[in-house]
Amino acid sequence: MASFRPLTDAYGLPIGRKAQAPPSGKIPGPPGLPWQLELIGLPIILLLLVPLLALLLRTPLPMLAKYATDARTLAAVRLSLLTSAACTLAVVLLGTPLAYGLVRRRTRLNRALEVLLDLPIVLPPAVAGLALLLAFGRRGLLGAPLAGLGIQIPFTPLAVALAQVFVGAPYFIKTAGVALSAVTVDLEQAASLDGASTANILRHVTLPLAVRGIVGGAALCWARALGEFGATILFAGNLPGRT
Repeated sequence: MASFRPLTDAYGLPIGRKAQAPPSGKIPGPPGLPWQLELIGLPIILLLLVPLLALLLRTPLPMLAKYATDARTLAAVRLSLLTSAACTLAVVLLGTPLAYGLVRRRTRLNRALEVLLDLPIVLPPAVAGLALLLAFGRRGLLGAPLAGLGIQIPFTPLAVALAQVFVGAPYFIKTAGVALSAVTVDLEQAASLDGASTANILRHVTLPLAVRGIVGGAALCWARALGEFGATILFAGNLPGRT
């Protein structure tokens, strides 16, 4: 009688078996790793913590409560939450296939696209807003034809969402691409040999294994979109109750 051999991944680990956590609840590291290692990054921690602490200490609580309950503040927060949520949803739906294609097909075009995705990250926010205005403004590259059709984008809620997509999409695509590239091709090929379609492979193999990275990329995209100001103020303006 033939013995049963469990299915393993590319690293020789059993598939479908959950890894057991160490008894102490700590993630094991290299032997002899000193706990003082984190102290090297203490200056960075202080640089991040002290300004935030100063902001909290220097802001009078009565004034903070007054402006936090103001109608204009609530309207701005509501608009920011709605547009950032719509931005994140659109980026996840459109960016996930793009990220998968970039990591699975290493062509010259895909390499050029990866460089293009880096540009919104390094561009100053004001330059990003100016670029959007030159593209979608009334006399812009695409804005003029759209204006002829009666479609105006600048200084509207749509402009807010487009600015958020412009600055937030690269963060999601980069993070999701790293997670998708970590999924071994051997698992996808094994599922294909078993007769699974491309859609089933993505649904049952690739996406479940990369879901943590995709969720992390979506969180980064949402946070970047929610905190965007420079590009938004140039492209969408500051119209109370509208942008």
